[in-house]
Amino acid sequence: MTGLLKGSVDQAVDESIVAEVREIGTRIREIRKSRKLSLAQLGKEVGVSGSFLSQLERGVCNASFGTLRSITQALGVSLPDLMGEAPPARERVLRKSSRPLLLDGAARKYLMSLPPLDSIEIFLGEFEPGSSSGEHPYSHGDSQEFFFVVRGSVVLELDGVEYNLNEGDMAEYRSSQMHRTANKSQELAEVLWIVSPVTVSSKEIEPISKTR
Repeated sequence: MTGLLKGSVDQAVDESIVAEVREIGTRIREIRKSRKLSLAQLGKEVGVSGSFLSQLERGVCNASFGTLRSITQALGVSLPDLMGEAPPARERVLRKSSRPLLLDGAARKYLMSLPPLDSIEIFLGEFEPGSSSGEHPYSHGDSQEFFFVVRGSVVLELDGVEYNLNEGDMAEYRSSQMHRTANKSQELAEVLWIVSPVTVSSKEIEPISKTR
């Protein structure tokens, strides 16, 4: 191989690497912004500085495989999602017996949208009579949240106001509002939470086990 030809090949390889680094950085920025995370917030989760992430998103620097993996875990995506590769085919049907159980007890919570979580997260809640989502109201992120009663009746508390909801009823609110769910009836109640964009990362979702 002549020096001229070798130089051309090396230059093409270098340009390809630079383009790939820029593409990864762009994808990280797009996903981070869709999650409404600042550079500092994402950096804290990953264990790197916000200035490093800024350089990475602009394609100024590269990241180790370990750092990229930590970023994907924090964003709730996979490595192929960052690299523009098609994810491996997998079953998109979630059987009832395979639902990841996130919270167990008289009030149970299941993850219905499987990771990587992209633009929406869906949870199913089962409330035994007298149970609730917790002693105190809570909030998470600032996304659009839909609350749908699948079965039975519950009391939904929103910013201190209580709403009695029955089967088929729905409520819509911001996930940043303080909210709480309680089953004050004598029958099992089932509800769905549908949130967009996602407010949790994959590493925050640790199933207790498969469904009971």
